[in-house]
Amino acid sequence: MTITTAKLIRAAGVAAVVGGLLYIGVQINHPHLDLALVSTTEWKIRQTMKVLFTALSLAGITGMYLRQVKQTGALGLIGYLVLAAGFLLMLSTEVMGVVVLPAIAGTSPGYVTDVLAVAVPGGHAIGDIGLMGPLTQVAGVGYLAGGLLFGIALFRARILARWAAALLAAGAVATLAIPLLPQVNFRLFAIPTGVALVGLGYSLWREQRAPAAEALTSAVGSVLDPAGAT
Repeated sequence: MTITTAKLIRAAGVAAVVGGLLYIGVQINHPHLDLALVSTTEWKIRQTMKVLFTALSLAGITGMYLRQVKQTGALGLIGYLVLAAGFLLMLSTEVMGVVVLPAIAGTSPGYVTDVLAVAVPGGHAIGDIGLMGPLTQVAGVGYLAGGLLFGIALFRARILARWAAALLAAGAVATLAIPLLPQVNFRLFAIPTGVALVGLGYSLWREQRAPAAEALTSAVGSVLDPAGAT
């Protein structure tokens, strides 16, 4: 199999679609974060889904940015770097969630409980959790600011689905309203971002697939009409 730029970008589109679907799926019937949950199989499954979401989404936005470097300009670069940093930090915290927290839940229940507390918007730790608090906060800022800036850049570039780009930016802004709407399940605010990733990923895959189909049609036409090649 020949690896081409177009194939890699199409693969990034698929990664974004799968990442978005995982992000939506993990929100469905998500239980309350507490110490008892960490030791369950459900926790491991959901955390693994979150790890895959962040990794696949990072690959997806990388393909989106590389496809339209010139069109997105400086805003696209800044938005991509901020959002990519957010996903990388989220990836690290989710990996620790699936690998480290279950291993120390029995010996350090207070620490695990505090880490779970700061993972919820507006939550606060009672004890000292070291750099886990700032790490979670910086990851959140990268996710929100990066989503807003990158979404605007994609919208202005006019290459991928503009509704999905607008939804990515709007989803980031909407997340800021979580502290103001405590009566609303905060996990619902993740759905717009998931849908945006699916839409952008599909748009990227389809946009890269079209030139390949046109090239194949042209090649077949040349074979069937040798006179056209002279």
